[in-house]
Amino acid sequence: MTVNAAVPGLLFAGVSHRYDREPVLRGLDLEIAPGEITCLLGPSGCGKSTSLRVAAGLEPIQEGRVEIADVEVARPGFSVPPERRRVGLMFQDYALFPHLRVVDNVAFGVREGDKAAKRRAATELLARLGVERYAKDFPHVLSGGEQQRVALARALAPRPVVMLLDEPFSGLDRRLRDRVRTDTLEVLRELSVATLLVTHDSEEAMLMADRIALMRDGVIVQSGTAAELYSRPESAFAASFFGEVNVIEGTAQSGVVATPMGTMAAPYEDGCQVRVFIRPEGLNLDAGPGGQAISAEAEIIESHMLGPICLVRLKVAGNFEPLTARVNEGGLWKTGKRVRIRLDPERSFVFPASQEM
Repeated sequence: MTVNAAVPGLLFAGVSHRYDREPVLRGLDLEIAPGEITCLLGPSGCGKSTSLRVAAGLEPIQEGRVEIADVEVARPGFSVPPERRRVGLMFQDYALFPHLRVVDNVAFGVREGDKAAKRRAATELLARLGVERYAKDFPHVLSGGEQQRVALARALAPRPVVMLLDEPFSGLDRRLRDRVRTDTLEVLRELSVATLLVTHDSEEAMLMADRIALMRDGVIVQSGTAAELYSRPESAFAASFFGEVNVIEGTAQSGVVATPMGTMAAPYEDGCQVRVFIRPEGLNLDAGPGGQAISAEAEIIESHMLGPICLVRLKVAGNFEPLTARVNEGGLWKTGKRVRIRLDPERSFVFPASQEM
């Protein structure tokens, strides 16, 4: 199948959807190019899975339209059936047919050719995913990772233009999840399929996606690369959703907010209450006697080696909650040691305290 890379593989344009009177999607706009892996990321109930179901044709829409490879597949009162949308769909429970052998599970998704041709195509897909030796087995004898690969092969069998993945790795243990996730990425990129991945795990989104669309209450609040969302969040919600942050309350005055660890730009009205969000790696520790001029004295109350880095909990002099720092040279930072700490403005962000986290 030839796909024009100049048109989106998948397009949502002003899509709104509600259950009864409860809005779930509110004017969703999103484009995914052929070969691009885009992740919808957000907390439970924000509309991620509903977006995926709308793309698959499993839910109608009240407003907007959905296009696949420049062909309209949904608008109010019109919906192309799921089997005619050229999408591959994979849920977290895999939904393999327990009464069919692995090869027949995958062959079920092949739409062209006689039975023998479908089984050959299925066998090729299983080989590409490294599970061809299980072709004659039933799904229940496979491990979770093996079932996941079979489910991916079945979803790819119809040669879809779009792949829709709903938290497909959540049931796997961490080591297996990393390996299967890597293999899945390689296949999707090789086949140049427009992929929409739904997850609530920010680390998974950063590992897998070319682009991340962060959702809240049915709306995309920020979209960009993992580096952009992590390093340049546009809201308190985005800053706190992408990894751990230390939060310090302060007051904007003359365009800045002062903290014991340093001063940050705060372009708000004088007297505006703000929060300073500091990434753990944005706290610099100094073990020397003098330290930096703008720094705070702190005591290390916990220290944990995590391979090449050390996670350190600190009690700062004054009325502050303990802070967490992520540092190198773990041997330097022992429990009970007194240090001075300062913040790195490049890894710290300021937002009005009125913003919801």
